[in-house]
Amino acid sequence: MDKKISLNHNPVIILLGPTGVGKTGLSILLAKALDTEIISADSMQIYRFMDIGTAKPSPEELKEVKHHLINILTPNESFSAGLFKKMAVDIINKLHSKNKVPLVAGGTGLYIRTLTGGFFEGPAADWPLREKLLKEEQQFGKGHLYKSLIKIDPVSAEKINPNDIRRIIRALEVLFKSKKPITEAHLLSTEHLDYRFIKVGLFRERKELYTLIEQRVDAMMERGLLQETEKLMQMNPGKIPLQALGYKEILPSIKGLMGINDAVRFLKKRSRMFAKRQLTWFKKEPDIQWVDITGLTDADRIFMKVINDVAILKELIYGKDEERKHRY
Repeated sequence: MDKKISLNHNPVIILLGPTGVGKTGLSILLAKALDTEIISADSMQIYRFMDIGTAKPSPEELKEVKHHLINILTPNESFSAGLFKKMAVDIINKLHSKNKVPLVAGGTGLYIRTLTGGFFEGPAADWPLREKLLKEEQQFGKGHLYKSLIKIDPVSAEKINPNDIRRIIRALEVLFKSKKPITEAHLLSTEHLDYRFIKVGLFRERKELYTLIEQRVDAMMERGLLQETEKLMQMNPGKIPLQALGYKEILPSIKGLMGINDAVRFLKKRSRMFAKRQLTWFKKEPDIQWVDITGLTDADRIFMKVINDVAILKELIYGKDEERKHRY
């Protein structure tokens, strides 16, 4: 039996990992080797004018390989995991029709879970309702909303940490807007796609990752993160971009509430915490083939390590080479 991977299996490569681990350089080399295109799974790189703070691929890198879902919105427009899935599926199907293996790369775990495991989109965010609920929590004391959720949707309440006010409010919001508990809505709307997902995760020894993250923050400041944040504020951005890692931490300095050195230290701390949360999230995802790239910073060496560790990638790339030989 021929063991070579066939495009009839509808393969989709998912390259994931924490911020600063080295996904961008590797994704470009993989895309070139596979003669394919990259679909970004980053919830902030979709916005234009937010280049430095989101660690977007450079203009040169964007020219080297075609990227999708980068720079598609202005900062005052809204986006969601559901929209990501819809657009990503359309791109994936077009690439499959061209006999190409799509490469999804990014660190937004919710986007990746939405694509690979099915996801409940739910009603759109109702900001006035959320603010009303938050005021109730402040007025009646900590735990008020959670007690309300226990009474009207005990199944959802059991799955939510009593201190996770964001998820508690979302569960109540879904209940009030859709008239269904969020757990029931999840079951009714979950959709699985007929793709063969090949999930590859990058990780490093924690101390090394944190050092690289701090170096990247310093590089961002040298490139003009402060000025980019100032310009972003002048654009009247929506709520989500203002919560983006990098901009949120620099903002207090612009408002005169914190010195720039303290803001940079805060950003480094928050970036380390963010990477830790990403790893915690991804560890709960099934079927990820993890590759330890500790000690490697050169993209070519990372590429070779990943190819040698993940047999299916080697088969896909070598298969492409064989196709080119027969084609010419």
